[in-house]
This record gives sequence, C-alpha cells and structure tokens, in this order.
Amino acid sequence: MKQAAVSLLVLLVTLVLVPAISLAEEGMWRPGQLPGLADTLRALDSEVDASALSDLTGHPMNAVIWLGGCSASFVSPQGLVITNHHCAYGSIQQNSSGERNLLEEGFLAEGRAGELPAAPGSRVLVTVAVQDVTRSVLGAVPDGAGPRERYQAIEDRQKALVAGCERDPGHRCRVAAYSGGLEYELIKQLEIRDVRLVHAPALAIGKYGGDIDNWMWPRHTGDYAFYRAYVGPDGKPADFAEENVPYRPRHHLKVSTRGVDTGDLVLVAGYPGSTDRYRLASEVEGVIRWDYPRRIEAFRQWRDIIERAVAGREEKALKYASLQASLNNVIKNYRGMLEGFAKSDILERKRALERDLQAWIETGPASRSRLRTAAADLGKLVAESQSGREAALYYDFLGGRSSLLRAARRLYRLSRERQKPDGQREPGYQERDLARIRERLKRIDRTFDPEVDRACWRQFVLNYSALPAEQHVQAFDDWFGIRPTGLQEAELDRRLDEMYGQTRLGDLETRISWMTATPGDFEASRDPFIRMAVSLYDSDMEREERDKELEGRFEQARPRFMEALIAYNQSRGKSVYPDANSTLRVTYGTVKGYSAKDGIRYLPFTTLRGILEKDTGQEPFNAPVPQLELIRGREFGSYYVKALDSVPVNFLSTLDATGGNSGSPTLNGRGELVGLLFDGNWESIVADWDFIPAITRSIHVDIRYALWIMEHLDGAHHLLSEMGVQDVSADGESGPDQAGR
Repeated sequence: MKQAAVSLLVLLVTLVLVPAISLAEEGMWRPGQLPGLADTLRALDSEVDASALSDLTGHPMNAVIWLGGCSASFVSPQGLVITNHHCAYGSIQQNSSGERNLLEEGFLAEGRAGELPAAPGSRVLVTVAVQDVTRSVLGAVPDGAGPRERYQAIEDRQKALVAGCERDPGHRCRVAAYSGGLEYELIKQLEIRDVRLVHAPALAIGKYGGDIDNWMWPRHTGDYAFYRAYVGPDGKPADFAEENVPYRPRHHLKVSTRGVDTGDLVLVAGYPGSTDRYRLASEVEGVIRWDYPRRIEAFRQWRDIIERAVAGREEKALKYASLQASLNNVIKNYRGMLEGFAKSDILERKRALERDLQAWIETGPASRSRLRTAAADLGKLVAESQSGREAALYYDFLGGRSSLLRAARRLYRLSRERQKPDGQREPGYQERDLARIRERLKRIDRTFDPEVDRACWRQFVLNYSALPAEQHVQAFDDWFGIRPTGLQEAELDRRLDEMYGQTRLGDLETRISWMTATPGDFEASRDPFIRMAVSLYDSDMEREERDKELEGRFEQARPRFMEALIAYNQSRGKSVYPDANSTLRVTYGTVKGYSAKDGIRYLPFTTLRGILEKDTGQEPFNAPVPQLELIRGREFGSYYVKALDSVPVNFLSTLDATGGNSGSPTLNGRGELVGLLFDGNWESIVADWDFIPAITRSIHVDIRYALWIMEHLDGAHHLLSEMGVQDVSADGESGPDQAGR
C-alpha cells in the first residue's frame, strides 16, 4: 500500500472514531476516545475527568488489569486483586482434591504464607503503554501484494514490533487490530507471573443459582474472589518463589461501602473479548441458520458424555468441573442468542443498512467510488468461507480435542519451528511462547483423565466420519481406517485402546522432555499420539496455508468495508466505536431495571431476602446454613440499606459489556469500586451482535454483598483491613439501626 494511502486511511480513522455527543449507553470505548465523551459523562454526574480515563498510567485506569481471559483490578497497595469467582474457578479447582475440596468449601488464606499458587499459566497483565502502529503495519505491505503475501507482511511486521517492545524485560506485548485491520495498536503490558489464590467464597455462594440462574434476573450470586500478584525481591516480574514479595501497583481502587442507588452513573473498565456489531447480514444469517445450532448440538453431546463419565467419581469430576461449567455457559449463551435473534429484526436492519450504505457511496462524490464494491467483495468472501464450516467444526475443533493429541501436535510443531530463526517462527512457537507452552503441558495433569478423554474423542471421531467425503482429511481417515463406506466402531475402539494404553504422554515429565526434541526424534517415536501428530502434520500445514490465504483476502476486504461504514455513520452524526477485541475499554451507564415483557417489570437490586426465598437446600440453591442464619437474624451490619431493608446482593445497569468483561471493576462517578460485572440478562445475550437499550442489561455483584460475606461469614477481616474497609464486627455495631443510607 502506498504511504499516501496509508496516511489518508489513518486520518480517516482518527476523525471518524471521535464520538458524537450522546447519552446512549451503547459502546465499548477505547480510552483514547473518552475525552470526546466528556460532556456526556458530566451530564451523568461523573466526577472522574474523562481525560483521566484515557491515562493508562494514572488513576483509575492503571488499577484495571487483565487476566488473559477475564478482567480484574488492584484493591490494595500490596497487589491484592479482585475478580469474579468464575474467573478464579480454574485456580480453585487446581488446588482442590477429594480430601480438600476448595470449590465446595471455599478458601481463605490466613496470611501470605497460606496463599496458594494459581493455575499454571495464570498472569496479571498491567497495561502500561499503547501506541498507534497503523502506518508501520500497513506500510509493510508491498504494492500489488497478493493475499498470502499481504498476510505474511502484516504478520512479520507485527512480530517485529512485538520483539522490539519486549526488549524491555518483564513485559508482554501484542499488536491489536481494530475494525478488521483498518487500524493497529501496539500494546505493552507488565506481565506478572507469580499469581496466588487468596480468598474465594464457598461454591454455594460464588456460584449460587448455578446454570439455572446463569444469564437470568433476579440473581443472587456472590461471584467474587481474590488473587495477589507477586514479584521478585527486586520488584521485577519473576516465576513463583518463596522469596517473592507482593507487587506494589502504582494505583489501586478505593472500595466504596456506600455503593450505588437506582439511577446512579456506573463505569466499567475491562477487557471485553469480542463482538460482531459490524458484520454483514449474511454473516448474521449464517450463525442463526447453521453455526449456533450445530455448536449447541455438539457441545451438548460433549457435556453429556462428560457428565456420564464422571458421575459418582469425585476426583474425575473435579478435573472436569471447569470445562463442564464452560460448556453449560456456552450452550446457554448460544441458545439465548438464537432466541434473541428470533425476536429481533436485526437481519432486516442489517440489509437496510447495507442498501443505504451502497446508495450513499454511489450518490456521493467521486472520492467514494473506490468503495463502491466494498460490501459486495466482502459478501463474496464470506460466502466462500462459510462453505467449509462443517468440516472446521468437526475436524479442526472437535476432531482433535483429545488432550494428548493436542499436546503431541503442539510439541511436534514446536520441534519444526525451532529449526528456524526465532523471528521467522510461527506466532505461538517463538522463544517468548515457551513458558506458556510448558504451563499448558503442566495443566493437563489437573484437567485430564484418560477414560473421560477417550469417551469424548470417540464421539467426535464418529461425528467427523459421518461428514461428506469431500470434507474429510485423508491423513486422519487413514489413521482411523475411515473408508468411503464408513467407519467400523470396533476398529475405532481397537485403535483408541491402543493409543491410550501405549502412550506415555500422560506423564508430565515425558511431555516436558519433548519440548527440546528434534523432528527426527518425533518421527522415530513409537508413541501412538506422537505418531499420529507426525502423520497429520503435512495436511495440517496445507490447511493452514489455505486459511492464511483466505485471511489475507479478509485483511484487504473487511477494512475497506469498515472504512465505508464508519464514514457513512459519521456523516449521520452517529457515534462510532470498534468491536471488542480483548483490549482495554470503558463503558458507562446507569443503575436501572427493565421490562422483560408485557406486565413484567424487574427492579434493579436484589437482596439477601431473595436468597431465603430461592433456597431449597439442594444444589444450586443451597446457601450455607450459617449464611441463612445470619439473614434470618437480620445481622446486616454496616451494609444495611434502608431503602431495601436488607443488604444488596446484585444490581443491574444499562452499560454495554460482553465476555471478557467478567471481573471488571464497576466504578461510581468518583472512580470508586462499587461492584464487579459478572453477567448479563437473558435479553442481552444477543448484544454481541446487536445492542438494544431498552432491554440490554449488565449484572454486577454489589460490593456491599462481598464485604458482608467477608466480614460476617468468612472472617476475612485482614483483607477488609488491607482494602481500607472499616470492620465493625468486633465492636458489635450491626443491624439496621446502626448503619444505612
């Protein structure tokens, strides 16, 4: 791409991403956009200067951190981190056993020495700098480059930028693409590698209501937990060691015991995963008619196999607890999206938007003519990419879901990549990635059981074998003896028995030792999973090359479409924000209920009363007996709210969020912590694709409920003190007569 074109494109992006003033709650805003929202935030009574929200080194943004999949925040000068219980679920599971089931019982470290290592690979990532690198990335693409050359040029420049950034020890860097590749940013994060579990309530609090209440309102879930970040004695990131000391963040959040009221402004800062608000109508139609129904079917099958395999076996159940929770969540999520789509006119609105966009281009000045085919070109590419999605689901995603096969494939690929200079290796296999590969290999020990793994994989292979022949991978077929006439289940069982019976990859030391093996070592191995990984390698690389070619075409087509769409929206005075992509964002809204359907109006707060009303004594409505006694005795302490005549548990807001926002700190207008975002209502599930202000709501743990549990039930007095929260339990001042608002 010529430099002049790059400069014009960057100027366009800079102009159109400045939001128009609006009181609408829609939008996951990049910090740099927030000064443009200053008037909006002031109108909502924010006392936080909008410019402060764009300063990643200042308060409160420097206190907001990423866990790699969830969001979190520092709440003390000693590196204490608060996030959701479900975000810490894997770490709680890792430290549980049949003799000491921390998932069921909860956990509280009485002191620093009692804090437990988090799950392997756990990280606390603190964003310290963001740099626009659009010119650098797009300027690396040669004039006239084909799709594959374009893909490689962008990847190579991204790797070079990351390598330069990571010359600063202790930092992890990445290049994030916005609007399909219209803009790029280099993000630099301090990577804290020693993360320890400090406190988590019992499962009957942290996951109260379970999968039944998931995505539902009213909600009564204490979805919170605490980690602590540790560094070496020199203050720099280090691996776990006894001599490490708590990290001292530059800023931490102040905990507000006053909470929020109906109508109050709330802000959420975090790392939302992904949204698809700017997709074509044909892409939305594809997920409605094909993708989500197939995924629901496959994931239900997966979940049911696990449930049967672990029934009555506590050790096995503990290993698969986190995966089961994830499967239940995603199944319900997809089901809710389909229901939301069915009630929505999103397809009609998308098609109308595309017609209006085309008319705007064609009736505009000559400068728009280069965008005339933007939507059509992208549409053709989408149709082409959708043709092989069934094979992708059953082969790429599920066909290789055996934990040991995934490990073997990763290890053999590593051996091949290690033959190249580091800068030429595939991302994910460079020197910077070795620690994470090692941690994934370690994690297998606590999340894998051969009997359960075999049962799941067997079904996935059967599903794959039923695909049309043109969607098959010959090397995979040859390994399992799949013929045009089908697959003999007896032959499949014989091969699976051989693989699981003869492999040594179930041993941690064996897996780790393969990290330094040569390709020749793999090719000479008799381990069946290693042999299978070697046999699949060539066809895997062929498929990867096809995918890269296709991605290179998308990297050209989607930015052109987004350039047109953003300019069109801006011409209408409409605020523009990029889709979520796991980068730091800020959203805003108010505490507010909603009307789900005719005659039903939901209030914005739930209270301790609802726990009594829901409780059956049977999971998932089995609150701890001491908690029920406290509620019946009205031992509310300083967290009593007169208007509610109880302690608030969860609350609703109108702000815009998605997966990855879990654990995000919810702030009041003064930038104080008043809660944790942990879910959305049933009507909001479709918000990844479509934001509907009247019914889209986020669900938050009220910080007053977490503090009440910590003070009155779990006795976490030292943590309350560390956070600067006055603990009145010792002097007897409690109840509605002594506290409230």
